[in-house]
Amino acid sequence: MNDSKVRYGTVSRIFHWGMAFLIGWQALKIFDRIDDGEHWVGETLVPWHVSIGTLLFVLVVLRLIWAIRQKDNRPPHDRSTVMLVKAGHGLMYLAILLLPPLGVLLLVGNGYGWTAFGVELIAEGEKVPWMTSIGSLHSPVALFLVALIIGHVAVALWHHVVKKDDVLRRMV
Repeated sequence: MNDSKVRYGTVSRIFHWGMAFLIGWQALKIFDRIDDGEHWVGETLVPWHVSIGTLLFVLVVLRLIWAIRQKDNRPPHDRSTVMLVKAGHGLMYLAILLLPPLGVLLLVGNGYGWTAFGVELIAEGEKVPWMTSIGSLHSPVALFLVALIIGHVAVALWHHVVKKDDVLRRMV
């Protein structure tokens, strides 16, 4: 269950792969911009975007708490790249933490309100231009996160295929 110096534990792996799946689902929102969402992705998966984003916010907070509790148990990083690894992971966590509040600001700022899994958290109301302005950072931050994830996957595969070390196996 707990992490060890050799590999990440069950809880860390569930957080990692569960959130990877949900973030992948969230990335499908891009299809909503094609033909105004008039296709199966736009009609079946995209309507869950706000609810899944809300869930991801809760999960990333729980994951950060778990990571802090496990920090002394985690597998060590290569000393020559430890700063890059920490910076990359830190930027991914920051983006994942920022995206839900930015999305909520965009929704509420446009007067839509915020409903997650059928529960109204903020009612529809008047448009609030400053919220919309700040919330408009949601898409650029999402694209930045996608770029970070592509880099993360590329580095993990590089470790596995080229370096032939156990970095990828620690999380699988």
